[in-house]
Amino acid sequence: MSQGFAYGHHPHSTGHVISTVRTLMRTDGLAVPLATIARHCGTSRNFLYANWRTVSALHLLALKAELSHAFDTADRTRPSDGTVQGLTEHLAQVVRVIRRHPTTAAVARSSPEAFSAAYTATEGPLLQVAMERIADLLHPLCPRGGIWGDSALASRPWKILWIARPAALCPEAVGDQEWEEALDGAFTQLLHDLLAPWSTAR
Repeated sequence: MSQGFAYGHHPHSTGHVISTVRTLMRTDGLAVPLATIARHCGTSRNFLYANWRTVSALHLLALKAELSHAFDTADRTRPSDGTVQGLTEHLAQVVRVIRRHPTTAAVARSSPEAFSAAYTATEGPLLQVAMERIADLLHPLCPRGGIWGDSALASRPWKILWIARPAALCPEAVGDQEWEEALDGAFTQLLHDLLAPWSTAR
């Protein structure tokens, strides 16, 4: 601490770098260059390059952090109780947080092709994070063995991700109450249908 930096705000700390990228991406999405990140971090491009190699790697780490933040926010504001109803309300809240997050709109503006590709991507680190978080939420529906104890339930994280993306990746609906309610309603109904076999699990 003798250098005058609070923990996590040292220009060479990973936490500070990722936090800075997250802040910048809320305005400029994937258009944030390495030079801008270095300047706002108080470090150099050479340092960032030596540790993360590409600006895309930093963008990805920031997006992973924002995705985890969406799940954590929903856990605080609409926690799941492990039932189908509780899971549905919780995941609907995750979808809303992502849709309304400024980074979602910024990425859509800055990189429309990449944003469009996100609707139908079948693999990637962001999808993996989402799948893992959804799988964790579904475990209570099968008390003996979690999702891996039920082959049908094990397929649900991927299916939930497919129906969630159109509702989550729609920043243009933000502020239009009727549009948002339609997106939330469609997602909720589809999710209920997917999880109907486990509606009496608890």
